[in-house]
Amino acid sequence: MIRAAAYARYSTELQTDKSIDDQLRICGEEAKRRGLKIIQNYSDAAESGQTLIRSGIQKLLLDAMERKFDVVVSEALDRISRDQADVASVFKKLRFMGIQIITISEGLVDEMHIGLKGTMNALYIKEIRAKTKRGLEGRILEGKSAGGKCYGYDVIRTLDEKGELVSGERAINEDEARIVQRIFGDYLRGKSPKKIAHELNAEGIPGPSGKAWGSSTIYGNRHRGTGILNNELYIGQLVWNKLTYQKHPDTGKRISRLNPESEWKRVEVEHLRIIDQATWQKVKEHQGELDKRPRFQDKKRPPNLFSFLLKCGECGGGMSIVGPRRYGCSTARNKGTCNCRTTISQDVLEEKVIGALRTRLMNPEMTKVFCEEYTAHINRLRMEHNANLIGYRKELAKVEREMENFLQLVAQGTQASFLAEKANSLQARKDELVELLEATEEAPVYVHPNMAMRYAEAIEGLLANLNDPAHRPESAQLIRGLVDKIVLTPNAERTELIVDLYGDLAGILQVSDSRNSTGVSLKPRDRLNTEERKEIEQVESVADSPETGSEPRMVASKVQMVAGVGFEPTTFRL
Repeated sequence: MIRAAAYARYSTELQTDKSIDDQLRICGEEAKRRGLKIIQNYSDAAESGQTLIRSGIQKLLLDAMERKFDVVVSEALDRISRDQADVASVFKKLRFMGIQIITISEGLVDEMHIGLKGTMNALYIKEIRAKTKRGLEGRILEGKSAGGKCYGYDVIRTLDEKGELVSGERAINEDEARIVQRIFGDYLRGKSPKKIAHELNAEGIPGPSGKAWGSSTIYGNRHRGTGILNNELYIGQLVWNKLTYQKHPDTGKRISRLNPESEWKRVEVEHLRIIDQATWQKVKEHQGELDKRPRFQDKKRPPNLFSFLLKCGECGGGMSIVGPRRYGCSTARNKGTCNCRTTISQDVLEEKVIGALRTRLMNPEMTKVFCEEYTAHINRLRMEHNANLIGYRKELAKVEREMENFLQLVAQGTQASFLAEKANSLQARKDELVELLEATEEAPVYVHPNMAMRYAEAIEGLLANLNDPAHRPESAQLIRGLVDKIVLTPNAERTELIVDLYGDLAGILQVSDSRNSTGVSLKPRDRLNTEERKEIEQVESVADSPETGSEPRMVASKVQMVAGVGFEPTTFRL
């Protein structure tokens, strides 16, 4: 019996799981009528058909790649996807794997269904979008909510005289309103959004999402009207259609775009006012003064070597400049929800990593390995170059033989008009090959007598350029490209931060360290967590040598690695 898979989906939370059950039931009946055996059911509940980023459909496609079934049965093509490109992509993938699609609505799906139904579904989505927007606009003009929650308000649901649900009404939440008023007051008294968020979190007051407050929740985006300080609903102005949201075709993530102000809809809702007009105006004036100041991003300053690569070992958040050339946990500073208060000097951190480079990569064994591998790599390229040269010569000889055969045919009385086009083509190719051979020289085997010196000069130049303002960006970019992240974790006494280096640079340092006899221990497998073991990819391919290290055995692979590095002033251990 032919194996089949059934797929079901419904779009909104207004429907129930019974919709899935009903779809799978009629798919089973259709399969039985066609002599198919359902061996697996796949479903997506309350998932939009405008994207393929759905667990059920993705599991179906993965199992299809393993040929677990021969036919996919669904209620209709729009259950698989309503997006024209996505449904075509699914059809193309399944057809490539020899799997048919059968729907109760369309029957056996072919290219015609994909084209017609895909277009119809796209038009249907466009029509639904327009009708939804029209309905939401009508609610806004009545002073009601068009959906979503707003801090400071409760959503009110009541029944009308007919017993039908009436939604869209709001009422002020007095407790949250006092927090909104406090935020506006603290801001005008000179407190920064970070300070306000820190104090709210310290008092255990939950933010709009029920989680901790962040500074961006308070100041938001002044131009888009987001954030507590920019929400015009607090002054009795209901503003709608400021933003348009679209889903990214690859990720399915919603992306917002600011609409022209002429398209915004404004409605007076004075009964929802929380902030008086004078306070609001003072906040806007203060923000206007801030807009006149130079942006922090626009200030001319040398880029920090490890900006955006530093992570807190306790909370996983980013590390940033929290004092004069000192790094600290951003979460601890901005939200107060992390206990990591230990900081590290930017100069000390950079010297630890660069110092390890300087001492490890300059040892004689590493230099020898580099020279051998570099020479072998160059010679491989030269062999490929010479192979192309040999190919040109062979092709030229073949073209000349064919041209000679043509001349013999002409001599035997064959009409030249039948051979002219081919002869011209051969002549053109011959001229091209001759030019290539004249312009291409045979590459000799490469042996550089001063390669060790060149290697040492390159490493010294890279490190020296980090202190040269004219070349620092290029050198810093090379080193940053070897680092995935640097995790800073307080020691047991919380007096200093231990540095864990992740990325190819850690691998290079481990390779070099494994070639000396300093007795430095390497980080064993049983001290790595699952994520680290999955990520570890050693750069042994650079040196192409077997693993070294004492028991327990070290983890190695071929492309990239992540390894823990416990830095101390005079030691470097993985």
